[in-house]
Amino acid sequence: MAYGAKNFDHLLGTQGFSDKLLQNHFKLYRGYVTNVNKLGELSLKIELGTLEYAELKRRFGWEYNGMILHELYFGNFKKDAVPLAVASKLRKKITERFGSFEAWEKDFRATGAMRGIGWVILYCDKEGGRLFNVWINEHDVGHLAGAVPLLVMDVFEHAFMLDYGLNRGEYIEAFFKVIDWKAVEGRLKG
Repeated sequence: MAYGAKNFDHLLGTQGFSDKLLQNHFKLYRGYVTNVNKLGELSLKIELGTLEYAELKRRFGWEYNGMILHELYFGNFKKDAVPLAVASKLRKKITERFGSFEAWEKDFRATGAMRGIGWVILYCDKEGGRLFNVWINEHDVGHLAGAVPLLVMDVFEHAFMLDYGLNRGEYIEAFFKVIDWKAVEGRLKG
C-alpha cells in the first residue's frame, strides 16, 4: 500500500513563514513521499544481494525519515499557537529534566543555532521517560533508538533561507511562536 502525502495547506498564512516558503517546503515533503513509494515498488522487483539492492536499502532510510520528520515538523505547527501550560505533564517533565522550562528552551534554541544542516528534536526515551534535545545531522543518522520525537524543528536551509536568509536565529524565534504544544504533548506517552 502506497503512502499518501498529508495536506498541510491549512498552515498557509502562518505568521513568520511566507506562503512561498511553506509551499516550497510542502513540495519537498511530497517528493519524499513519492520516493518512499517508488523505493517500495522497486524493492519488490530488484534482485537480492545486488549493488542496486544495497543502495535501495540505504536510500530508503533517508527518504522515509525525510517523509516522517516533515510530517512531525508540520504537525507541530499551529497558526494560533499558545504557550505550553504551566501545569501540563510535558512542562513538568521538561522542568524535571532541565531544571526549568527556560533552561530547556535555551538548550533547544542553542542546538538549533549550531552550524550545519539537519534537525533538532526533543526526544522522550520510552524506557526511562527521560527527555533529550538532540541534533540530527541527516534524516537517517543519529536518531535515538526507542525514543519518541516530541518536538521537531527542521534546520535545513530550505526551512528558512527564503524568508530569513542566513539569519537562523530569526527563524528559530518564528518557529517558537507557532509550536502546537497540544500536538507535541500528544506525542508524549505514559
